[in-house]
Amino acid sequence: MRSISFPGQGRIGLEDRAEPQPGPGDVLLRIQRTALCGSDCKLWQRGTDLVPGHEIFGTVDQPGHALHGQRSCVFIPVHCGRCASCQRGDTHLCLTDSVLMGWNRDGGYAERVAVPEPCLLPVRDDIDDDLAPLLLDTIGTAAHGLRTVAPLVPPEDAEVLILGAGPVGLGGLIAAQEMGYRRIAVSDLREGRLALSQALGATPHPVGDRSRRFHLVIESSGSHAARNQALEIVWPRGVVLLIGENDAPWTIEETKPIRRKDFYMVRSFYFPKSDLAANIALLRARRDDYRRLVDRRFGLDDFAEVFPRFAAGELVKPLLDPSLRREDGADR
Repeated sequence: MRSISFPGQGRIGLEDRAEPQPGPGDVLLRIQRTALCGSDCKLWQRGTDLVPGHEIFGTVDQPGHALHGQRSCVFIPVHCGRCASCQRGDTHLCLTDSVLMGWNRDGGYAERVAVPEPCLLPVRDDIDDDLAPLLLDTIGTAAHGLRTVAPLVPPEDAEVLILGAGPVGLGGLIAAQEMGYRRIAVSDLREGRLALSQALGATPHPVGDRSRRFHLVIESSGSHAARNQALEIVWPRGVVLLIGENDAPWTIEETKPIRRKDFYMVRSFYFPKSDLAANIALLRARRDDYRRLVDRRFGLDDFAEVFPRFAAGELVKPLLDPSLRREDGADR
């Protein structure tokens, strides 16, 4: 099969790999879409021997298997189903397995992938292929974080600031609106993404501005400067929700605006499988808005051109469609 490789130092390869062989408990998935994700920039720079890509949607392609033909998204965390976290329903916080699809085992920047059967999330036919991958990071991560903190910051009269208008930040904007939050501001350096957030109903907030307080600050960029800003401008008894990622050490200078108030700082990671029905309902309710985030569909031949543009913030949520060939003229 054809697949993308990240040899490191910002290089991208297109190569032939052996067909994945499903192990015990695995199924073979024919990939129909894999959404690009900013967190993959880490693998792009440092390199990996695995096939990257973790926002995967496809169809089970294993004749004779009970699930053959099932349309499915891929739940990223491989989980045991037996530990205390899994038994509690926190399948994304498994205490036994620390394997993530596209990170510790082959992922979705390819034509096919072997997937542990418990990681298949069924998707009904009324959700089209271009929207299905958004059920994962864009909807799942953002909505789970909001559901976690909503009891602490009820929507009524709450002022919300989203720091970072990437896919998760914009997904959080749509989810927050659907949950009843009405006064939402967004901050981002990229004019195109900020304009999209305004088109979706947000008001712009200057990057780095500390002149205004908010009851809920959603930090989705992973920027340490934005995180520190969030801690300063959150209202007393408000919430800072951290859903962005950054591997670098984060130093907090405990200034007076941070030290002299009660507030909550909540870190939220991905989502449990039990959120799937709510995520699907959210997508169905706001599918036209989520569709605005998908701005490119392309094939493996064009990956090396599209991914750096995405990493530079020129695109919001491009989708890899491995069935497309450059000669088809189907890239859009």
